[in-house]
Amino acid sequence: MMKTKSRWAILLVMAALVSSLNFHATGLSGKDNSAIAGQQVAVYLTAAETSYRLSPTDKLGFTEFGQPLETQACVFVDPTHTFQTFLGIGGALTDAAAETFAKLPKDKQQEVLKALFDPKDGIGYTLARTNIHSCDFSSSSYTYTADNDVDLKTFDVRHDEQYRIPFIKQAIIAAGGKLTLFTSPWSPPAWMKDNNDLKHGGKLKPEYRQSWANYYVKFIKAYEQRGIPVWGLTVQNEPMATQRWESCIWTAEEERDFIKQYLGPTMKKQGLGDKRIIIWDHNRDLMFHRANTVLSDPEAAKYVWGTGFHWYAPDNFENVKRVHESFPGKNLLFTEATNYPFSLDTIYEWKWGENYGRNMVNDFNNGAVGWTDWNVLLDEHGGPNHVNNYCFAPLHGNTKTGELYYMNAYYYIGHFSKFIRPGAKRIISSSNRDRLQTTAFLNPDGKIAVVVLNVSNEKLPYRLWVKGKAAETTSLPHSIMTLVF
Repeated sequence: MMKTKSRWAILLVMAALVSSLNFHATGLSGKDNSAIAGQQVAVYLTAAETSYRLSPTDKLGFTEFGQPLETQACVFVDPTHTFQTFLGIGGALTDAAAETFAKLPKDKQQEVLKALFDPKDGIGYTLARTNIHSCDFSSSSYTYTADNDVDLKTFDVRHDEQYRIPFIKQAIIAAGGKLTLFTSPWSPPAWMKDNNDLKHGGKLKPEYRQSWANYYVKFIKAYEQRGIPVWGLTVQNEPMATQRWESCIWTAEEERDFIKQYLGPTMKKQGLGDKRIIIWDHNRDLMFHRANTVLSDPEAAKYVWGTGFHWYAPDNFENVKRVHESFPGKNLLFTEATNYPFSLDTIYEWKWGENYGRNMVNDFNNGAVGWTDWNVLLDEHGGPNHVNNYCFAPLHGNTKTGELYYMNAYYYIGHFSKFIRPGAKRIISSSNRDRLQTTAFLNPDGKIAVVVLNVSNEKLPYRLWVKGKAAETTSLPHSIMTLVF
C-alpha cells in the first residue's frame, strides 16, 4: 500500500513539473497563444507623400492564422529566439552642434533638447559621441596643450567650456540624467605627428605614443571632473583616411600594438580600465581586416570592447556579420553616419531618411548593439565647419531666423530610438517579401517593437505573424512602421 502511494506521489510531482515547464515554454513571460490573441498592436507610421511623421495610426488585433500561403505577405516574429543586447541610439555632440544650439533662441533650444532626448515627447536618444579637441565640425582647429609639451602639463579643455560642455550637460539632463557617451580623436596634436600637421593624414611619431595615450586619460578625467561621465572611446576616427581636415593614419598592426603596449595598460593604470575601447571607427569595407588583426591578438583583445564602423563606402552589410561570427564575444557599434553634400533645396528629399532606415535594419540584424548618427544638430549652412565639409543632420537650426528644420532622417531614426530601449534583446523578425525589410526587439518592460521598412513604390498589405496568430496591416510606399505590443 505504501509503495503504491509513493508511486502516485512521484507521478503527481512529475506531472506538476511538466506542467510548469510547458507553461514557461509558451513564450512571452509564460503567456500562451490565447494571450497573444488578446493583445493590441499599436502602429506608428512615417510615409512619403503623407502627413504621417512618427504618427500613431492604428490599433491592430491578433486573430487565428496558421499556415500562411506563398501569396500572403508576412512578417514573422519569434520572441523566444534572442540575440544581442541593445546599448542605445544617438548622435554626435560636436562643436558644430553645440555652437548652433547656443545661437538659437531659448525656446528653440528647449525644443531641440526635447526632440532629441525626451523618450516621451521626442525620440529618446540614449547614446552620444563627442570629439577630443577639434574635428572638421569645429569652427577652427585647436588642441588642449602647448606645442612640444610631452608631459602634458599645459593640458586644458577650457576651449570646450564655451559651447560644447554646457550643451552636453543639458543633453544629459534632457535624457533623464544618463547618457552613454563615448569620445573619439580625429588627430594627435601636430607636434606629435610625422607631418607636423593636424590635417592631411600623417602618423603618430613612435616617441610620442605614451604621451598620446596619456592625452586620452587627461581628456576623460577633465570631462568627468566637469560632471560629464565618459563611457568609452574609439582609438582613432577613420584611421585609413587622409583628409584635408584633422586626420591620422593607423594601420591595423599599429592600432593593435598601440592598444596593447600603451593605451590599454595606461587606461588601466590610471583607474580607467572600465572605459570601453573601440577599434576601427571607419567603414564597413575594411572592418573585418581590422577586427581580425587586432582581436586575434589576445594581448590587444583583452583591452577591446568592440569594433566601431561607419557607412561611407559600399554597404558591405555582410562584413558586419562576418566580424560578429568571428568574434562573438566582442561588440559591434555603428559610430558615424551622415548624408551629404548639404543643400537647403534638398533637405526634405525622402531618400535621406530611407538611407537611415535601410542601414539601421541591416546593421542591427547583423549584430550591432547600438547606432550613432553624426552631428545631432547643424546650422542653415550644414555647419559650422572649418573646411567647408558641409552635410546634413536630423535637425537644422537657422541661426538667423530661429527656425528648426526636421529632416525625414529624424523620424526614421526615431522609429528605432523611441521604441527600442537600452537593455532590449533583438529577436527574430523575418519577412517573406524582399520589399519589406524588418528587425525587432524585446524591451526590458516586455513590450516588443517590430520595425518594418518599405523602400518600394508599392502599397504592400501584410500580416504580422506571432505564434499562429496574425494582425493585418498595410505598408505604404516609401514608409517605415513601428509596431508595438
